[in-house]
Amino acid sequence: MSADAESYAFSADINQLLSLIINTFYSNKEIFLRELISNSSDALDKVRYQSLTDSSVLDSEPELQIKLIPDKANNTLTIEDSGIGMTKADLVNNLGTIAKSGTKAFMEALTAGADIS
Repeated sequence: MSADAESYAFSADINQLLSLIINTFYSNKEIFLRELISNSSDALDKVRYQSLTDSSVLDSEPELQIKLIPDKANNTLTIEDSGIGMTKADLVNNLGTIAKSGTKAFMEALTAGADIS
């Protein structure tokens, strides 16, 4: 590890995290995809909001967009957006948690047998 590297422990209980991964990736792919697109939309909202006081944030990419790029040969779907990503503080506060975007409530509803379709 380099001298500048920092380590942070995950906040989520490992069992909940594993259950989330299993359910999201294998059982509810459309929910996972919707979450990724929602994250891109949040990034666009962030740049749109920042552009109200600093129009230069749109200089490098004036068109706000989300691109879905399928690649059948490699069996992948790439999601690209022209928004603003997370800051270091955002990463520290959000990565490794499951309660920030409603995912914990989703998992609790799923465990309780709620219809999530």
